[in-house]
Amino acid sequence: MARNQLILSAFFFNPQGDHRMSWRHPRAPGHEVLGFDYYRELVQAAERARIDTIFVADHVSIWDSVKSGVAHYANARLEPLTLLSALAAVTKHIGLITTASSSYSEPYNVARLFASLDHISGGRASWNVVTSAMDEEARNFGRDGNIEHAFRYQRAAEFLDIVKGLWDSWEDEALLFDKQTGYFADPDKVHVLDHRGAHFKVRGPLNVSRPPQGHPLIVQAGSSEDGKNFATAHADAHFAIYSTREDGIRYREDINERLARHGRRPESFKILPGILPIVAASEAEARDRQDYLQTLLPDRVGIDLLSSWSGIDLSAYPPDGPLPQLPDESTFNGGRTSLNRVRQWATQNLTLREIARKLANSGSVPTVAGTPKQIADQLQDWFEAGAADGFNLMFPLLPEDWVNFAEQVVPELQRRGVFPTEYAPGTLRDRFGLARPANRFAEQRANARAVS
Repeated sequence: MARNQLILSAFFFNPQGDHRMSWRHPRAPGHEVLGFDYYRELVQAAERARIDTIFVADHVSIWDSVKSGVAHYANARLEPLTLLSALAAVTKHIGLITTASSSYSEPYNVARLFASLDHISGGRASWNVVTSAMDEEARNFGRDGNIEHAFRYQRAAEFLDIVKGLWDSWEDEALLFDKQTGYFADPDKVHVLDHRGAHFKVRGPLNVSRPPQGHPLIVQAGSSEDGKNFATAHADAHFAIYSTREDGIRYREDINERLARHGRRPESFKILPGILPIVAASEAEARDRQDYLQTLLPDRVGIDLLSSWSGIDLSAYPPDGPLPQLPDESTFNGGRTSLNRVRQWATQNLTLREIARKLANSGSVPTVAGTPKQIADQLQDWFEAGAADGFNLMFPLLPEDWVNFAEQVVPELQRRGVFPTEYAPGTLRDRFGLARPANRFAEQRANARAVS
C-alpha cells in the first residue's frame, strides 16, 4: 500500500490555540472551550477541507511549574476520549487521534477504550502513546516525582504489546450471532492472552471484539533516542520536531535505519513534523500577528515554562542573562526531546527571556507564515523532497488560524495535486496507506495447522 499525497493532521493542545498565551487574544474563545459546539464546528470545518485527522494532545495534570502555571497558562482541557467519541457521531471521515499515557493507565482499559472508539467511528481511531514526562502528572498517581526515563519506555513497550494482544484476542471472524445453534462467538477464535511480564499481568480476552482497523493507528511523539527506538519498533506514525527541510531529510534517513533493524520498510512509517501555519495577506502581516501573540506572554510564565522543560528552577536567574548549565540527558527523567530543544537554543547566545518566548510558540516547531501560496510552497517542497510524509498543523490562535488554513491553504494544495479533494474509502489506516495488522492468534493457529 502507498500514498502519494501528503497527510494533514489538525492539532489541539491548548483549546484556544498552540501559543501558550493565545487565550488572552481578544478573538480567542472563553468558556465555550468546555462545551461541545466549539469543537464540533472546528472539526467539521476540517472535515469539509478533507483534512485527514484531528490530533487531541493531553496531559493528566495541570501544569503548575514553578509558580505561575495554574494562574496564567490555559491548559485545562476536556478528557479527550470522551470528546472524540462525541465528535465521532457528528463526522464521517476524519481520523481521531488522542493521547493516553502508558505510565498512568492500565493496558486493559486503554485497549477497551480505543477498540470502542474504533467501532463507534467506523475505523477512525488512533492512539498517541506517551510515557508522561511531568512531575505534576506523577503526583496525581501516587508518586513524588517522574518515573525514570528508560524505565518508562520499557514499561511502555510491554504495555503496547499487551494492548495489541488484547485487540487480537478476538479474531476477525469470531463473532457468529448464530441464533439457531446458540453460539454468540466461535470459541476457537476467542483467546486468553494470559500475559505475565515484568510490569503487568493481564489475562484477557478483551470484552470488545477486534477493532475495524485490526489495531487502531499507533502514533508516537518523542524524539529522544528511547523515543525514536520505541517509535520505529512499535508505531505507525511519528510526530517529529525539526526546523528545516535538510533536518527533515536527515531525520528520515536516521528513522529508516532504525526501521530496518526491526525488519520494517520506510513506507510502513509516516513522519509528520509539527508546523505552525499563520495565513495572512502577506508575510509581514503574518509576522505582525505572531509578534502580537508574543506580547501576551508574561515573562514569569515563560521562565516557569522554560524551567519545566530544562529541569532547573530559573526564577532566580536574570531573564536577560544566559541559561545555566543544563542537566545531562542520560540522567534526565523529564522530556528529553524538550531538554534537547532548550540545549540547541542555548548554543545561539539567546537570553532566558528570548528562549522562553520561543518555547511559548508551540514548543519550538517552525512557523510557516505568509499567504496561502507561500505556505503551500513550503509544505509541498518539504513533502516532495522527502522531509515529511505530511504535517501536524499547530495553529497559534483558534478558531481563526484553523479555519483560514482549511479554507485557503488546503484548496491551494488541492489545485497542485498534492492533497486529495475527496476522502479515500476505508479506515484511517487505509487512507494513510498502511497495511492492516495480522492477528497474532490467527497466525499461530495457521502455523499449527501447517505443522500438523
